[in-house]
Amino acid sequence: MLRTWVVLIFVLLFFVESASGQERLSTKNRAAIKYYEDARSHYGGGRPDNALEALYLAIEKDPDFIEAYLVLGDIYNGQSKHQQEMEVLIRAVEIDSTFFPMTLFNIGVAAVKSGNYSEGIDWLEKFKWQYSDQRNADRVKEWLERARFSLEAVGNAYEIELVSAGPGVNSDYDEYWPSITADEQTLVFTVLMPRNEQLYRERELPKSSLYFQEDFYYSQKGADGLWQERAFLPGSINTEGNEGAQTLSADGNWMFFTACGREDGRGSCDIYFSQWSGTGWSQPVNLGMPVNSPYWESQPTFSSDGKTLMFVSNRPGGRGGKDIWQATIQSINSDGVPLFGDLRNLGPNINTSKDENSPFIHHDNKTLYFSSDGWAGMGGMDLQFSRKMENGEWRQPVNLGFPINTPGDEIGLVINARGNRAYFSSDGREEGVTAKNIYMFKLPEPFRPDPVLYVKGRVYDIETGETLPADFELKDLASGDVIVTTQSNRFSGEFLVCLPVGGKYAFKADHPGYMFYSGHFDLHMGHSLDKPYQLDIGLQPVKAGAKMVLENIFFELDSYELRGESKIELDGLVDFLRTNPSVSILIGGHTDNLGHAAYNQSLSENRAKSVFSYLISGGVEASRLKFKGFGMNQPIADNETEEGRAKNRRTEITIL
Repeated sequence: MLRTWVVLIFVLLFFVESASGQERLSTKNRAAIKYYEDARSHYGGGRPDNALEALYLAIEKDPDFIEAYLVLGDIYNGQSKHQQEMEVLIRAVEIDSTFFPMTLFNIGVAAVKSGNYSEGIDWLEKFKWQYSDQRNADRVKEWLERARFSLEAVGNAYEIELVSAGPGVNSDYDEYWPSITADEQTLVFTVLMPRNEQLYRERELPKSSLYFQEDFYYSQKGADGLWQERAFLPGSINTEGNEGAQTLSADGNWMFFTACGREDGRGSCDIYFSQWSGTGWSQPVNLGMPVNSPYWESQPTFSSDGKTLMFVSNRPGGRGGKDIWQATIQSINSDGVPLFGDLRNLGPNINTSKDENSPFIHHDNKTLYFSSDGWAGMGGMDLQFSRKMENGEWRQPVNLGFPINTPGDEIGLVINARGNRAYFSSDGREEGVTAKNIYMFKLPEPFRPDPVLYVKGRVYDIETGETLPADFELKDLASGDVIVTTQSNRFSGEFLVCLPVGGKYAFKADHPGYMFYSGHFDLHMGHSLDKPYQLDIGLQPVKAGAKMVLENIFFELDSYELRGESKIELDGLVDFLRTNPSVSILIGGHTDNLGHAAYNQSLSENRAKSVFSYLISGGVEASRLKFKGFGMNQPIADNETEEGRAKNRRTEITIL
């Protein structure tokens, strides 16, 4: 919103350009006018503190110099010192309430921004009934709604205890834009560093790119649960320019971040990509179209589904101001760089005619947190959250309330995989701390996403032990929907895949020339959130004698009729055979030791035959397939326990 004061200043400063203009000022005191002219010069030259000093000298010469109070109010507004802004504007109204009627409105807004909500409502109502007209009715209504919303939010405040990320992370400088991996073991953040440390210590410097630069740092969580001493992010990401507003993939292997004014930039600010090599971060790559445009793109967040990037842009075609957009990975090139397409605006349930920024999509892939000054809030940019509906659309957002939100601007909130802990950056939260620091707090229950577990490990050649990069796919067995598509680290083979709690999943890992890995996760009955899965996967080269168990083949009880959930695994096996046209397999059926041997032998053979028939119906030549029932004769686990018997009831393939 354009401040009325901006217009007012130019009018007032124009008045003092000539001797005739001096007669229009509310003072005849020449010394006061001289200080006022000095203030104008300082303010126009970007020296607001000098301007403040000159204006107070002008007021000392004439305490009723109303224009000086009005310009003081504008300077304090620009510095976000809204309590001081209120005080000087109230003094202006006391001198003459009719001199500039919009002052009443500006006092009301300043009161709301400083947290004086009841007082703000009084001033806004006073302006509404005395001076409001068709031109400003919408603005008055908007700020009255904000004030009343804020008053109610403070009255229903949540109990929140902010905990500093600790001395390993925070310093005398500004730390902000936290990003965490899904296992909550790595924290990456932006630090605003002085270019000249000695100059910074000697005098207060304006936080501009002339004196400061943004760089990335990281911290690892120690065995004691505390964040360890931070370190400069290794590799090629940090430069002498500014880098910031970053996001990590769930596994910490990919980073998307914002950089402005680079030679390969397409607009004022662009989004770049880098990947972890095992020893450092790779040379950043501009993501290009359609993510970047000739306009402003920033503040990315990458979903744990491994394919969806959300970001903020002021490009045309949105709802107005800055909007949240998303793009989806279409392919990955030979250098491991994702190529995006399917650009979409998140629509009217998220974006408004004003600004939305700092999106964070939780690892459950259906809860979005972001900041906005277009939805109901407490004065500035407020944190909101929205949940995705069954049809894929977003619900209208809900404000995170007080004291998460304050009269100031809140941005850059991220939530851990379990959904119970939030990280964000703020200033003024600790006595004696003036810089922005990173804090943690327990997220109130109403704002929590669905909890997410994860499986992590390493992929390797089972014969040589050498690292293998692998492609992963997690599918919901009930719907067949792909939940996650991702890759292990190209250099280390390490992977992390998020598992939303409450479902049954087929988990597949494959690498060309190897048997694919078939895994199964059943989380519909619940699983301890304190026990993520650790799984190292050894892949077997495709050769005669290689075996693998198909973990996601299911039959009806005491039957050889395939259940619907088996389709995911069977279709994957069809794809494997198409990719390896020279391969022939034996399909083996196995049972536990309950029941008669003859019955189990017959059941196992019929189950193997059902798989055989499905593969043929999928286009695999019968000459490449054999099937056999082994009954209960080849157990791979102890039949004395239900868990062991479940492992023995299996379908297995062997390369012939």
